[in-house]
Amino acid sequence: MTNGTNGTTWLRRYSTTPAPRRRLVVLPHAGGTASFFHAWGGAFDGDTEVLVAQYPGRQERFNEPCVDRMDVLADRVTAALLPFADLPLTLFGHSMGASLAYEVALRLEERHHVTPAALHVSSRKAPHRVTPRDPHRKGDDELVAELRRLGGTDTALLDDPDIRQVVLPAVRADFTVVGTYGPRAATAVGCPVHAWIGDTDPIVAVRDMDAWADVAPHGFQVRVLPGGHFYLIQQHETLMRELTEHLAGDR
Repeated sequence: MTNGTNGTTWLRRYSTTPAPRRRLVVLPHAGGTASFFHAWGGAFDGDTEVLVAQYPGRQERFNEPCVDRMDVLADRVTAALLPFADLPLTLFGHSMGASLAYEVALRLEERHHVTPAALHVSSRKAPHRVTPRDPHRKGDDELVAELRRLGGTDTALLDDPDIRQVVLPAVRADFTVVGTYGPRAATAVGCPVHAWIGDTDPIVAVRDMDAWADVAPHGFQVRVLPGGHFYLIQQHETLMRELTEHLAGDR
């Protein structure tokens, strides 16, 4: 269920819109949980319902096996979204979630003839420009160091060995998804693409986000906000305001 309301194990519904006209689907970063985006549920107007993906192996899905391949993850998220495709779907993916959002958009179009209203990609290179890295192959200390470098996670908690034992398997699975997702053909999506990035991101440059234009024949723009890889924490109000404007323009 989604946070006590109707849905599937893959999606949490953080808004209580009785009669939405559109849905915003949020796909978290590597190591992320749906609760990271809890505040998004009440950030939009009454026409917008917010659904956030909850990947296996964390929080209420702790006892489920983690998924460590992008294609499997994209297939399952796509299947979970189909019951919600009766309304326009706007996808927002952050970091790993951006690649996942792109893959889900392709599957919705190619397999189910559902074209998203828009695709929002944040802090992640375009599919034909991604450069796989291997932190998932390293030890726990190196993995935690990578999390600290990126920010966005309360890594002080990972100093506790018991918490590490609980959290790191899901983190490692997600980093395996990222590390095995190699450059892919620049297959276009059938909707506008909006790219977001922090101006001091340590692993993604503005020019990397510009390359998303290659898969966006139906419209593209990039927005640079102050901040690092997790600019969306410090820039929450700005991001919510601008996303609201975009959603109002989506069909």
